[in-house]
Amino acid sequence: MSSAVDIWQSALGELELQISRPNFRTWLEKTTGLDYHGNEFSIGVPNVFVAEYLDKNQRSLIEKTLIGLTHPGIKINFKISSSGVGGAEVEALAGVGASDKKRVPRLNPRCTFDSFIVGDCNRLAHAGALSAAQKPGKNYNPLFIYGGVGLGKTHMLQAIGNMARLGGQQVIYISCEQFTRDFVKAVRNNQIDEFRNYYHGADLLLVDDIHFIAGKAGTEECFFHTFNELRDSGRQIVLSSNCPPDDIPDIGDRLRSRFKWGLSAEIKAPSLKTRLAILTSKAAQNGLEIDEESVDYIARHIRKNIREMEGGLNRVNAHSQLMRSSITLGITRQALGDIGGPHPPAAGGDSVVDLVAQSYSFSAEDLTGRRRDKETSQARQVAVYLLKQQDSYSLAEIGKMLGGRSPSTVSHSFEKITQDIENDVLLKRKVLEIKKRLT
Repeated sequence: MSSAVDIWQSALGELELQISRPNFRTWLEKTTGLDYHGNEFSIGVPNVFVAEYLDKNQRSLIEKTLIGLTHPGIKINFKISSSGVGGAEVEALAGVGASDKKRVPRLNPRCTFDSFIVGDCNRLAHAGALSAAQKPGKNYNPLFIYGGVGLGKTHMLQAIGNMARLGGQQVIYISCEQFTRDFVKAVRNNQIDEFRNYYHGADLLLVDDIHFIAGKAGTEECFFHTFNELRDSGRQIVLSSNCPPDDIPDIGDRLRSRFKWGLSAEIKAPSLKTRLAILTSKAAQNGLEIDEESVDYIARHIRKNIREMEGGLNRVNAHSQLMRSSITLGITRQALGDIGGPHPPAAGGDSVVDLVAQSYSFSAEDLTGRRRDKETSQARQVAVYLLKQQDSYSLAEIGKMLGGRSPSTVSHSFEKITQDIENDVLLKRKVLEIKKRLT
């Protein structure tokens, strides 16, 4: 990338992941790259107020981001510009078509498949995403990726976009909220034809947080027709959401059913093994020297959210720099002291087995031995369930704690007891009581 517009679009992709959405929309969304020569990079802003705010509060972050995309020593300046009105998407709505100006999706160049850590929590979604990027419109259309906050949905969508773009595809990556704003603006400015031409011209449409379409009847109707146009012509649609299609409230059945036409894949909270791999990878990307004990501590105390894990790693790094020390377990514990509170360390495996055995009036040896009567088997399965829920042990480790049972046996036990707990109120109550005693 050499032009200021291209570089700034990539910079915005990175900045969008580093600051809150409200701040991004207020201060950065309507900026644009104006000029780039030598060490000078000019950013167009809509007014003096925005220029002053960015200069005072975000200069260092913006320069750091641009250094990663250009070279050390880059200096920025802010200029009032009428072209700072919202990036490539809005330019297209103003009448710049694909033949006039190549679309530049706002994609973070660091969000690639190579930098995405694959584990049991996201294997299906990753396979679907790779297929959508390599063969758009051929296998899973639409691809619907869902899961909680901070688990990697945006990374995956952007990885699809980056790979497809390298393959020469016309990519549009956008949030559902931006799609809504574009639609409202097009209606207000009598630009519906331009709006349709832009979105219907995509080879691959990536929409983040599609659940925000709920309750917006006009936007839903518009997206319904956009969806049909793209899919009917064999072009790829990829959507992300915080829940599966059936759980999105207040949308029409015809659109909900279309969300389910292709592949719906969930991204779950990462296992300990995956969290360790993610943290190790992030540390390497950022050039951090961190020992295994510190990585393990972060992974065990920040369990549910990859974004929070990255924040924890950054916090540890900042703390070590402040203390002028290398990253050690002691430094890590100091930096994350207040984070460790809500996530108490997992109980030891032996403690879990002992407590379950006591609850069933057995000995620990009964659970680790060869007894296979119904009650002993259930107690053993409950121990498996509690150990696996702690997310601190592999299947092999759990099997070893329970008398050398195989990982496949442990997995089967977990699936069976999970189903039994859902269907048996008394069993569910018993498991909850054991959980309380553990914590």
